[in-house]
Amino acid sequence: MIDETSLPADHFGVFNPADGRLVGTAAEESAAQVAAAAAGLRAAQPEWAASGPNERAKWLLALQDWVIDHRAELADIVQSESGKVRPEAELEPAAWIDVINYYARNAAKFLAEQHPAPHSPLGSVKRLRVGYRPYPLVGVITPWNYPMAMGALDIPAALLAGAAVLHKPSEVTPLSALALARGWAEIGAPPVFAVVTGAGAAGAAVVEAADYVQFTGSTRTGKAVAAHCVQTLKPYSLELGGKDPAIVLADADLDHAARGIAWGGLFNSGQTCVAIERVYVEAAVYDEFVAKLVAHVQDLRQGQDDRDYRFDIGAMATPAQRDLVARHVNSAIAAGARALTGGKPTGTGTFFEPTVLVDADQSMTVVAEETFGPVLPVIKVRDEDEAVALANDSVYGLSATVWTGDLAHGRRIAARLEAGAVNINDAIANLFSFALPMGGWKQSGIGTRFGGAAGLRKYCRPQAMTEPRLPIPALIWFPYSKITFRAVYTIMRVVGARGRRRFA
Repeated sequence: MIDETSLPADHFGVFNPADGRLVGTAAEESAAQVAAAAAGLRAAQPEWAASGPNERAKWLLALQDWVIDHRAELADIVQSESGKVRPEAELEPAAWIDVINYYARNAAKFLAEQHPAPHSPLGSVKRLRVGYRPYPLVGVITPWNYPMAMGALDIPAALLAGAAVLHKPSEVTPLSALALARGWAEIGAPPVFAVVTGAGAAGAAVVEAADYVQFTGSTRTGKAVAAHCVQTLKPYSLELGGKDPAIVLADADLDHAARGIAWGGLFNSGQTCVAIERVYVEAAVYDEFVAKLVAHVQDLRQGQDDRDYRFDIGAMATPAQRDLVARHVNSAIAAGARALTGGKPTGTGTFFEPTVLVDADQSMTVVAEETFGPVLPVIKVRDEDEAVALANDSVYGLSATVWTGDLAHGRRIAARLEAGAVNINDAIANLFSFALPMGGWKQSGIGTRFGGAAGLRKYCRPQAMTEPRLPIPALIWFPYSKITFRAVYTIMRVVGARGRRRFA
């Protein structure tokens, strides 16, 4: 057992939210320490970039081997700092295995020099090339809901692009990120990946030091990151909050929808950016759906897990998050909503009962604001048009789900939804589909994560190059000539204009 009173002044404790135990410590690093770490990464980055994508892939695959060899230990660490159930903790090292596999196999192809065709025959005198040059230093700032997996969505791609990476995990859950940094060192990899720990000041120092910032977290903090980046003309990508709707149409398989929505809303105790947080159900099937959803949620097992897969729902990551969920639920009930199951903290640690609310409406905080907890408000709607209108009535637009027996109908509904991703008859599926872009609309973010080649190229600066194909003199250089310019204009008009205007 770690004694909190014996911690050095420049360290902080990490606690298991399920029982309050102190499970580890991390350094509260100063801005000067962050800057020093950034300088070390910058010094090593040119050689890393010059090594090429295939050589970089070898190191990422070596890290993948290390993760596989240490997967049980890593899941233990994730559990200890987050209070997750074992299945969800084991998914986190698995995310690194999966992402590394995808990008290591494709990095050389995704980063290969492009040779676009000229836009017109006039351009054919030049060979055109587009190269991808990595940003020297990428700063990756991640939240506490997925202590290890969240970094997997960004760090392997940035490293394979040729950048060095400075990672700042949440001060609530820094231990698994520190374990990964240890793994990178143990395999003898080049010193182009480092983890710094601490609270907001350390994060601000990472934003200051980096050439590109990838931030995942709250909309409020994301706006502050964006403001700093704008002032310095620094590129950035933000994945922020969500209030993701589910639409259940009358022709849906209600058993499937109830099970899928329960998982999509309660996975990781609802602490997922793309978790279902609002459910709109057509009136014709509302009562039947609610009955199935409540029955399924009541069967879920909640508790502090070990390695035996005994529970389905774990703890909230922090007492503050548990209390926010309680405020949202209590406010809704005071305004007329009813909890058909759950509705309160369990009284142990940070656990909050998985909750289904009915008689909710758009005016309630639990429907309008991000709850980020194990709560499913279910709202009856007249028809699909009302469902779409209410689903779009939000400042957020991260993802959505549509549940229907007609996939073509589902695609039509999806096209009307204001969200960066829509899953039909499934939930959270886009989070596991690295060939698709993951990004939010409205106040859910700017830019995207992964998405095939774009997931690597976002960490690069495209560089355009031209070179002569034929030794043709430059017709528009000095000294200017009326005859030459009229000839050039005539060629441009003939090539580019429409119809008779080509010969005017």
